[in-house]
Amino acid sequence: MTVSAAAPTVPDLKPGTAAKAVRDVVVVTRRNVVRMMRIPEVLILSLVQPVVFVLLFAYLFAGSFSLPGAHGPAAYREFMMPGFFAQTIAFATASNSSVSMANDVKDGMVDRFRSLPMARGALLTGRTLADLVQNCAVIVVMIACALLVGWRVHHGLPRAAAAFALLLLMGYALSWVGVVIGLAVRAPEAAATSNFLWLFPLTFLSNAFVAPSTLPTVLRWAAEWNPLSATVQAARGLFGNPGVAATGAWPAQHPVLVSAVWSVVIALVCRTLAVRRYSAGK
Repeated sequence: MTVSAAAPTVPDLKPGTAAKAVRDVVVVTRRNVVRMMRIPEVLILSLVQPVVFVLLFAYLFAGSFSLPGAHGPAAYREFMMPGFFAQTIAFATASNSSVSMANDVKDGMVDRFRSLPMARGALLTGRTLADLVQNCAVIVVMIACALLVGWRVHHGLPRAAAAFALLLLMGYALSWVGVVIGLAVRAPEAAATSNFLWLFPLTFLSNAFVAPSTLPTVLRWAAEWNPLSATVQAARGLFGNPGVAATGAWPAQHPVLVSAVWSVVIALVCRTLAVRRYSAGK
């Protein structure tokens, strides 16, 4: 006769305590990560496009661009990779969080979680932390692709780790933007479409692929104060990649500080909006 082991007991935690809130967030994060691992093609297909773009820019267009203080295709390949890191994280994070949240709303999962004695906002925080786990996998794939086209780190691993931390922090902030969109729209298709309205200006009106000094005055000012520009500029400096041109713009002179502040502010504002809408039951 086979005797089955007793299931482990889960200790009861008092609602409203920090321990209960942390456990709720961990449970929701694990649910989203498990779902992501069961459907790996979603992550794989989302990485195909950026990898193709990296290869196209590295081997077809790199010789057509010129940079202040650096010349040649090899210099442009190192210049472009921090931009591709930021762009890939931005698109993967915001698209995944907004569409997944809209799906949860449409399928009634949000209403079910809302009826449970869970910490307010645990569902939303778990969603964004799962996106953070996904971004770590995205970073690993993009690093392999970058090394393949000749990108290198010149200032040591600690500074490179700091650069990736800034990129992940930016991705975490943008995932809250996606959550707000996912809660606001009525269908996942609307969430997917709405992402293009703000992701394209955010990524292309920046210093990710061209130097802001080559842009008209108004566009240059917008690119210099773009949150993504600050993160890309900070990553270039920490990696030791070319393209960190000295300009009079204050964000370009303090990119690490500006990147961190932008990410924290975006995350706090969007989290407040998302929790308020979730609690209101709209």
